[in-house]
Amino acid sequence: MTPHRVGAKAHAPPAQQLTELLRLVARGDEDAFGKVYDLVSPTVYGLVRRVLRDPAQSEEVSQEVLVEVWRSACRYDERRGSPQAWVMTLAHRRAVDRVRSEQAGAEREQRAATADGTRPYDEVSEEVTDRMERERVRRCLETLTELQGQSVRLAFYGGYTYREVSRLLSTPLGTVKTRMRDGLIRLRDCLGVDW
Repeated sequence: MTPHRVGAKAHAPPAQQLTELLRLVARGDEDAFGKVYDLVSPTVYGLVRRVLRDPAQSEEVSQEVLVEVWRSACRYDERRGSPQAWVMTLAHRRAVDRVRSEQAGAEREQRAATADGTRPYDEVSEEVTDRMERERVRRCLETLTELQGQSVRLAFYGGYTYREVSRLLSTPLGTVKTRMRDGLIRLRDCLGVDW
């Protein structure tokens, strides 16, 4: 049994009808539960989806809510509110509990990672890869001529334009452009990348 999608029409069932059905469900009537399910699942899913946003989690939590309706129908007290409000309260609580659980889990992982001084594997792996790449680039930069290396460093690491590099190095603009082009070709070949 999958809850109806958000776009489904979600009209509130008549309170008296739902109250009678919940009484039957409390006695274990599966057919009555099927009717309750059909009546409330669209609104349960809609409410849960607004809280969780994630469709898969929303379906899962909606199912949990409807199982809870099946198991706890005997606890519904019509003097305390409408049956629709009771079901929606169950749905809202379960959705909020899921959000809190997800947040607590993320916080636990973060605390555990920082408590033992280690970082998540992804971060360590990424940092190692970055360091290796930087080292490769540094080694390849060392293969350039002095003018090529200066031009490339000023342009790419310093953020200078060709004209500014030309002025800083007291070298004609055409020479800077040529040396930079030649330097980039050497870097490309050294790094083994396609540009």
